[in-house]
Amino acid sequence: MAFPSGPATVQWRRSARARRITLRIDARHGQVVVTLPMRAAKSAGVALLRQNADWVSTHLAALPDVAPFADGGSVTIDGAAVPIRHVPGGRGGAWLADGTLHVSGDAEFLARRVADCLRDEARRRFSAQALAKAAGERLVVRRVTVKDTRTRWGSCSADGALMFCWRLLMAPPYVQDYVVGHEVAHLRHMNHAPAFWALCDALSPHRVAATRWLREEGARLLRTG
Repeated sequence: MAFPSGPATVQWRRSARARRITLRIDARHGQVVVTLPMRAAKSAGVALLRQNADWVSTHLAALPDVAPFADGGSVTIDGAAVPIRHVPGGRGGAWLADGTLHVSGDAEFLARRVADCLRDEARRRFSAQALAKAAGERLVVRRVTVKDTRTRWGSCSADGALMFCWRLLMAPPYVQDYVVGHEVAHLRHMNHAPAFWALCDALSPHRVAATRWLREEGARLLRTG
């Protein structure tokens, strides 16, 4: 679909839970997502897009450039750049050593192996952080998983399962600490009432700075890799 800034892909979705038509920018893929209630006409979605064409153009234009994982490039871990070095004759997939992310095997698999390495590190780290925070409040974490999510940095289910976006590993440690604390607080309060925020702030003192960082820099994490 054409916008003032140029053509852009529009992804159409229907949701039984949607009560109104919504628009959002999918930063990961650089496209517009329109969500329609089950009985809403697509023409109404098109009309909403046209009414908000300038908003869409502004937000698409503001997206950072895609930064692929490549030999000689770098990946951000804990907010700091870590060089990526391809080691064709090496063994073990990808591993961190001496401040460098080493990647073995064929070059065509490099990006996937970098992502797998970061995902494994995120799972290990966020699991340990969540368990430690939960133990201090006598809360129970049933399991911790990491995914490549597009709209949520973390979530907590009613059965005590926590999920985190592995891309948070690229954010500064205080941002990671806040997101983990936020989801652990949901183990006790499945809402955002004052009691939840009080526990959240007790588990992590970084709410204001971390939410600001994610608002300003989150899109860059989604555009990496």
